Amino acid sequence: MTYKMEVGNLIITPENIFPLLAEKQMIAPLAREIILDQAIANIECSPEETAMAEQQFFMQMQLNPNDTEKLQGWLERNYLTREQLQKRILRNTKLEKYKEETWSNEIESYYLKRKNQLDKIVYSLIRTTNVGQAQELYFRICEGEKEFSEIARAYSQGAEAETGGLLGPVELSVPHPQIAQKLMTSQPGEVLPPMRIGEWNVILRLEKYLAAPLDENMKRRLLDELFNNWLNEQLQKQVKFQLSRE
Repeated sequence: MTYKMEVGNLIITPENIFPLLAEKQMIAPLAREIILDQAIANIECSPEETAMAEQQFFMQMQLNPNDTEKLQGWLERNYLTREQLQKRILRNTKLEKYKEETWSNEIESYYLKRKNQLDKIVYSLIRTTNVGQAQELYFRICEGEKEFSEIARAYSQGAEAETGGLLGPVELSVPHPQIAQKLMTSQPGEVLPPMRIGEWNVILRLEKYLAAPLDENMKRRLLDELFNNWLNEQLQKQVKFQLSRE
């Protein structure tokens, strides 16, 4: 059996489908879906899980599963069989179960490994390209001549001037690595001497350190990270390209 599809004046056949997928950058997404299908192939859904998935799907698509005629029309417009539709409906449920079964026991250790990047900070910053000015501003703050925020508004040369130099809360992975390293080892309220970062001379003050809790939202985030790390590894290992000219 030979398949072909016409889109306007383009005829898509088995012979030209691969170059077309490559041109449209669809090979990696297709490979991703195939790897996921293989991973969840043996995951079973309970009758309750199946019923819930079906209810959510049909509600989202605004379809009545009992309206056979409309459902069939929808399937034809989406080039799906009823069996393929059922697989699509259960896919997310199976995928979530696969994530839980595979990585739920690794979340705590992964959290401890990632914690330094997950913790958040609130900090104040002043930056100027003039090294002499940076030293002068630092001494003025330390001597209590003016508040950090006042000097930031008047002299800082970045967008932080609008907030009196105040930034955050942000995860420690967000600021420049040198800034993050300095703030990690400082105490709240401590004004750090000017440091050179690229073209800037930067004065810092840690305002608040916020430890990231291992709550349900964080567990979900880390579970998804572990899953995505695995998926990227599989894409590198499993996808092989072979060009044959006959």
